Amino acid sequence: MTTTGTIAGTTAAPAEPDMQAAADALAAGTDAVSRACAHAVGKGDDHQCFLYDLAHTASALRICESLLDWGALGDAEARLACGFIADALGDFYARLFAREAQWGLEAGALDGAREFMAAYRDPAYVATLAELAPPSHLDEDFELVAETFRRFGEDKIAPAAEHIHRGDTDIPEDLIAGLAELGCFGLSVPEEYGGFASGSESDYLGMVIATEELSRASLGAGGSLITRPEILTRALERGGTEAQKKHWFPQIATGETMVAVAVTEPDYGSDVANLVVSATPTEGGWLISGTKTWCTFAGRADVLMLLARTDPDRRKAHRGLSLFIVPKPQAEGHDFQFTDERGGTIEGRAIATLGYRGMHSFEIAFDDWFVPAENLIGGDDGIGQGFYLQMAGFENGRLQTAARAVGVMQAAYDEARSYADERKVFGRPIAEYQLTQAKLGRMAAIIAAARQYSYEVARMMARGSGALEASMIKAYVCKAAEWVTREAQQIHGGFGFAEEYTVSRLFVDARVLSIFEGADETLCLKVIARRLQTQSA
Repeated sequence: MTTTGTIAGTTAAPAEPDMQAAADALAAGTDAVSRACAHAVGKGDDHQCFLYDLAHTASALRICESLLDWGALGDAEARLACGFIADALGDFYARLFAREAQWGLEAGALDGAREFMAAYRDPAYVATLAELAPPSHLDEDFELVAETFRRFGEDKIAPAAEHIHRGDTDIPEDLIAGLAELGCFGLSVPEEYGGFASGSESDYLGMVIATEELSRASLGAGGSLITRPEILTRALERGGTEAQKKHWFPQIATGETMVAVAVTEPDYGSDVANLVVSATPTEGGWLISGTKTWCTFAGRADVLMLLARTDPDRRKAHRGLSLFIVPKPQAEGHDFQFTDERGGTIEGRAIATLGYRGMHSFEIAFDDWFVPAENLIGGDDGIGQGFYLQMAGFENGRLQTAARAVGVMQAAYDEARSYADERKVFGRPIAEYQLTQAKLGRMAAIIAAARQYSYEVARMMARGSGALEASMIKAYVCKAAEWVTREAQQIHGGFGFAEEYTVSRLFVDARVLSIFEGADETLCLKVIARRLQTQSA
């Protein structure tokens, strides 16, 4: 490892990047995680704190592994990779210190990475990362995708974002129409049904790139508009009938049919297996009754992807659930009420939220709301398959949520960097102070690493794998976004607390990322930790 100075942090100059040293240090970390995973086998809710930390640590180190090849592509890439890997190992050390026995590890398990962490967590080194702008390494087609959606975000979405946020207004129809014209609602719809998905890795990668650029302009009025049609598309692709695909895919692809998702209930969020909203057979279809909550965009949406209990035997748990496409009229504003021709009703009320505004998140009450038989996804074969079909949609939704987080982080970094260059304190721009530089440098490393791993997971999912990795990147990046936006706001000082500065919106928007598409705790404990335990058994 090429360094100057001593391990104690008295370096005369920042270390030079050393990818072999990074690989060696990371090997110490991954070996410790592997042994901790073996130690975790058979452990349950009495060990939640350990399992939660293990899930986050394993997720961060999985991102690190992906950076070893990326870091070999150039000097900037190597510098950022070394910075992120050292940072992730430092977080691991903090979680592990004095708790080694709980992890099934010995004291000093990470001693092999100590010298590397000292060199590449040195503030002098981290400060250099803020200046770096490595190439994307995307081909021309994907560069065009990024440029197209970035321009739309800058020209159309960003100018409206603050008004939408502060007034909690509806997303303007011209933004929805513009995104439809760009084809963003059909990115995952197969070409044979009027979309742009060709069945190659470009489908997932294009979605990730477009989502990041739109979220950079606005989380609520940009990147999140793609999420709901994406989730329904994947569910239909996995289990829909041919007639359903021919009917719904073209409408989704053009934006003619806008989608919301109705899964969560007031008493059941991530505990999907115990949902109680019922779908009762009736002549020609089903009657939906019960209450759903946190149904984002449900007012404006034309259809709801709704998970309901078709088997009244609660002991069937998730095996008694089915998935429906529920048509409804469009509605403006923060509440709606409709009656169907059979006398059934649907009533919605928007929940006031501190951020992520514009799409509005509704609580919806159904009372014998009629759904045609042909809207049961999968037809008769779909009865009892709803849990699995919605999970197919949510796995991809987690990757997309990670891309949304990257976009929000990039926007926050841009705001902080610009402000730091302009704002003077004690006669100097705050960008010249070490603490500001170190904050910006750590932000830059986190964003670069998250972006590169989101690309890699997109390629995995295109090959039919990557479900665990999608959960891992969602868990890591969404939590990281809270730190990045918080520190970007802090760099602004008092102005960061003023709504007139964009960074305040980014801060409150980022808070929702660790909650939706799988709350962080449930995702870590019930998905990531369980799969790590299974793999180690």
